[in-house]
Amino acid sequence: MKLTTAFKPDYERYEGVRPIQVFALRLGFVLVLVIVGNISWTRFINHQGDWDPIPAAALSMWAAHSLLSLIGVFRPLQMLPLVLFEIGYKILWLAIVAWPLWSANRLVGSPAEDLTYAFLPVVVPIVLVPWSYVFRKYVWSQPDARAPQHGSRVENR
Repeated sequence: MKLTTAFKPDYERYEGVRPIQVFALRLGFVLVLVIVGNISWTRFINHQGDWDPIPAAALSMWAAHSLLSLIGVFRPLQMLPLVLFEIGYKILWLAIVAWPLWSANRLVGSPAEDLTYAFLPVVVPIVLVPWSYVFRKYVWSQPDARAPQHGSRVENR
């Protein structure tokens, strides 16, 4: 593949997404699989005793995220909702938890400080997501007229 074709939308293979963006998504999924998977699964395996339910729920979410990222390595465009979920929960957490602490000059030394530094790189997936594809596929798309609508009866003939 020529370098110039990596930056041109590919309508045949990637529904108009640039191959470089697909590669970046794959790389992101690999990083989540390796880094988040290593951290979460190591903590699961090495944990002893009873679990604190809330941190265990967060750890479960990250472990599941790492497993689903394996699918994203091979099907990056189909797994974009996973990236959107990641962007959503990190932005919400930064806005609701970290921002008030930071603006009150109480973030440094707080229990939220480490997670804030872990969530700040959310800028990377925000930049790498092919937003025109996301809007085309999930926001502006029309429902398939051939698919049965919610609440309608489908009869076998």
